[in-house]
Amino acid sequence: MTKGRQGKEFEFTPHDFERVRALIYKRAGIALAESKQEMVYSRLARRLRAVGMTSFVQYLDELEHGGDDQEWEAFTNALTTNLTSFFREAHHFPILAEHAAKLKGQIDIWCCASSTGEEPYTIAMTVCEVFNTLTPPVNIIATDIDTNVLTTAANGIYPIDRVEKLSPERARRFFLRGKGEKAGLVRVRPELRKLITFKQLNLLSDHWPIAGPFDVIFCRNVMIYFDKPTQGRILTRFAPLMKPDALLFAGHSENFLYVTDAFKLRGKTVYELDPHGTAKRSLPRQA
Repeated sequence: MTKGRQGKEFEFTPHDFERVRALIYKRAGIALAESKQEMVYSRLARRLRAVGMTSFVQYLDELEHGGDDQEWEAFTNALTTNLTSFFREAHHFPILAEHAAKLKGQIDIWCCASSTGEEPYTIAMTVCEVFNTLTPPVNIIATDIDTNVLTTAANGIYPIDRVEKLSPERARRFFLRGKGEKAGLVRVRPELRKLITFKQLNLLSDHWPIAGPFDVIFCRNVMIYFDKPTQGRILTRFAPLMKPDALLFAGHSENFLYVTDAFKLRGKTVYELDPHGTAKRSLPRQA
């Protein structure tokens, strides 16, 4: 096998990296840092092997000028980072519980970066505990750009160590323990899975296949991958999809106040609509 000039399996030049950065930014809004060059090589080298190509130039040319939807999806999936866990950033869930307890009728929640499902299932568990039932009045839409992680999320099957930090009561109530060939695995109970609809959604797309208004939007640890103009466009689109008293949850390192005046801070990385902000609430509802 011929090695590239860097001693790697494939030659990967700074120009190749800049092309990748431009393509993923245009496709998914992800702003790759200069420090991500090795990560990009490692992940996309797998795609070159999978499609039988011998150079990044060939792969990127094909993608840019004739790539089919399936390969664009694989390209995007390869460069998407998915770090998550049950009850991650746990301080948010008592706030969610308090908010849900005050609401009347059906509660509508959008989790816009569901990854492998831990976050939307945590949201579901929290609402179940509020109403003390596995069938609470909640409808959760969980979306992600990565179709691979959505499949994992919809199946709701995890290694048992993923639930070891949960209390024994939560683990028993919300998960089924695998036996025999399934030993070492747990599965989210079907009642919990029925509360959630998983959909593919690109936040940069002109059309979002969802319908508001929502009582809660979780958009945690997503905006850190976008530049400020992209963040502003997405947040502006959130506003008309939210009920007047809705909450928006952000990640621990994200600050939306420097991006838009549509929201004001409610608590630690929790936002609500600012009635004095300039975001227009008359945008058409999307479905």
